[in-house]
Amino acid sequence: MPRTSALPKLKLLPYREYAGVDCDDPLRFYFWPIIGKMYRRRIELCLAECTPGRRVLEVGFGSGVTFPNLGEIYEEIHGLDLSASVEDVAAVFKARQIETHLRNGSVLAMPYDNDFFDTVLLISILEHLKPAEQPQAFQEIRRVLKPAGQVIYGVPIERRFMVFMFRLLGCKIREHHFSTEKDVFNAADNVLDHVRVIQMRSVASLFGSVYEVGHFVKRCSKG
Repeated sequence: MPRTSALPKLKLLPYREYAGVDCDDPLRFYFWPIIGKMYRRRIELCLAECTPGRRVLEVGFGSGVTFPNLGEIYEEIHGLDLSASVEDVAAVFKARQIETHLRNGSVLAMPYDNDFFDTVLLISILEHLKPAEQPQAFQEIRRVLKPAGQVIYGVPIERRFMVFMFRLLGCKIREHHFSTEKDVFNAADNVLDHVRVIQMRSVASLFGSVYEVGHFVKRCSKG
């Protein structure tokens, strides 16, 4: 089911104002020509699916590039990340009157109460899990979601073009990506209700779709 409304524009800070992440964070790519457009658009597609509410959790928040946008549609921004410096990232956005509640931790064992979030957002995170870990991740996501809460995720579609582009950036992507978009979709569909899936095409559209955004909701009658 395609969207017909305009996408929100990602509200990036100046590059040097971000903090709290290491050199492996893809932040620099958002500011590059051509590739930057694709990096920004995948986030914009995810943001377009977010329904306003009280609490949002972003798993794998990294440098916090989504926070200015999320702050406009949620009362509380929560974040969980394996390695980002929660103090440094929080300070960047507190200086801009954006309060955040950030922790270090894993999607496989989240430190939150049941039925706590209106939205859980995961952008380019789930492909790093092994297929056998996907069911546990989505059970945890379902647990922390309120009834009728939504999960929005984005994962790459590993076409040859995408693998080639990452190679140009000096990254052997298959050493980092273990699950396909189908692995992720199937795990989500087992415990949540499917709303829609959106595919993003490459800048040169002849290479086909390179990114997939999934939108699911928690229903009491399932799982």
